[in-house]
Amino acid sequence: MATVELTDANFEQLITRNEKVIIDFWAPWCGPCRQFAPLFEAASEKHPDFVFAKVNSDEEQALAGQFGIRSIPTLMVFREQVILFSEAGALPAPQLDALLEQARTLDMAEVHREIAARSDGEGPEAGPA
Repeated sequence: MATVELTDANFEQLITRNEKVIIDFWAPWCGPCRQFAPLFEAASEKHPDFVFAKVNSDEEQALAGQFGIRSIPTLMVFREQVILFSEAGALPAPQLDALLEQARTLDMAEVHREIAARSDGEGPEAGPA
């Protein structure tokens, strides 16, 4: 499966209509981004259950800003509209495969329970009692 160009116009639709999405925030002038691109494309063929998307952070500054992208490349993994991973830097192929496998096998019911608990003021990030 080829990668999808992600823009502000199609972001919401892509995230809400697909269970598993990995996003590569990049820029044309970025050497590490250009080196990572073939690896990202190859991974899209290897992991067809994920949608692989790329955001050109030069052209989509508002979208990059919305996610606080400060350096590129930055990878972000969504599952069921939840950000599971966000980190700057390109990953070697074995680490990218491992990340996707971890995202694939994660117990999302537990993740949603933890999010609900935090939003109810019960989680560790709820602040002082």
